[in-house]
Amino acid sequence: MEEVTEGVNNLNISDANKKNRIQVSNTKKPLFFYVNLAKRYMQQHNEVELSALGMVFLYFRIDVRVFGCDLIDFLAIATVVTVAEILKNNGLAVEKKIRTSTVDMKDESRGRPIQKAKIEILLGKTDNFDELMAAAAEEREAAGDGEEQS
Repeated sequence: MEEVTEGVNNLNISDANKKNRIQVSNTKKPLFFYVNLAKRYMQQHNEVELSALGMVFLYFRIDVRVFGCDLIDFLAIATVVTVAEILKNNGLAVEKKIRTSTVDMKDESRGRPIQKAKIEILLGKTDNFDELMAAAAEEREAAGDGEEQS
């Protein structure tokens, strides 16, 4: 019961209400999974917050096994930046805010504290977002009709 109470006490209310946040992890989801999810969130909420954690390199590491894990962590941050750039370059989003920070965490495998880099990018819909999305839907529909007639 104490664990539940502690969890509730540590709950950040502003974070709990963020229904438009996409937390990109180091899983192997395709890039366009996040792009399409971000589009859907912008349709529903007018903006989306992309967020990821990665490793902070304080010194050069030679151990390939450790480096491999750290490289995967960096991929989450790279994915967030790439998703934001794809949406911006396609005229769908504008940057509203970029936040960077470090987060102290405990490394479960080594039992010692580590710092992780954190990036949060808040994107808003462009003025012509809805028109661009409608045009893309029409193109998909037309492509589907063409396949059915063949």
